[in-house]
Amino acid sequence: MLPSPAKKQSSPFDRRRRASKAVAYFGLKPPPYQLDALEPHMSKKTVELHWGGHHRGYLENLNKALAKDDVLYSYTMDELITVTYNRGNPLPVFNNAAQVWNHDFFWESMQPGGGGIPELGLLDQIEKDFGSFTNFREKFVEAALTSFGSGWVWLVLKREEKHLAIVKTSNAFTPLIWDDIPIINLDVWEHAYYLDYKNERAKYVNAFMDHLVSWNTAMGRLARAEAFVNLGEPNIPVA
Repeated sequence: MLPSPAKKQSSPFDRRRRASKAVAYFGLKPPPYQLDALEPHMSKKTVELHWGGHHRGYLENLNKALAKDDVLYSYTMDELITVTYNRGNPLPVFNNAAQVWNHDFFWESMQPGGGGIPELGLLDQIEKDFGSFTNFREKFVEAALTSFGSGWVWLVLKREEKHLAIVKTSNAFTPLIWDDIPIINLDVWEHAYYLDYKNERAKYVNAFMDHLVSWNTAMGRLARAEAFVNLGEPNIPVA
């Protein structure tokens, strides 16, 4: 078990944390659309199983673990992921906490009628950092198709370099642990696409890029991320 956080001068944040301790269990956040809204590119059956089964399972396992740990019970989700990553030696709670966050972020990275090319602003940044949108798309798809086994593909804003980058993470790992700021993510665990596409991951990845990814959400996340990096604002994109 982790040691209790060092005592420090009380702040409104500390008071809110103590006040919320009795209701610190995390709830299952629904996707921001009806479960059949992504059809035909992602079926209702897939969303029901993925969100209502796998995602819910990670959440329930997380809450069970937190109920047994008075220290971890007091952290927010972002804090919990960072703390339980434990500087590269993840604690048992890490996988479920990270998967809950990753999935919340994933559902909000899609929208009905999504895909295609983003509008100016985000498009300008992509073209600046990748040379062209076509080049970005090719690199994102390649990252998804070359991810071995289970994991995630992300478009992130590198905090220090202040530019967009594509990163791959295996299993439950998330760019939060490296201090990158996520903009969009794609789940390449097999359960994310097998009902709809069987073993044809390429069809799933292309459907995501052409019909599902929410560039509207991505633009908002990028604006908040850039403000955080440039101005030190406290709010970063959240799941």
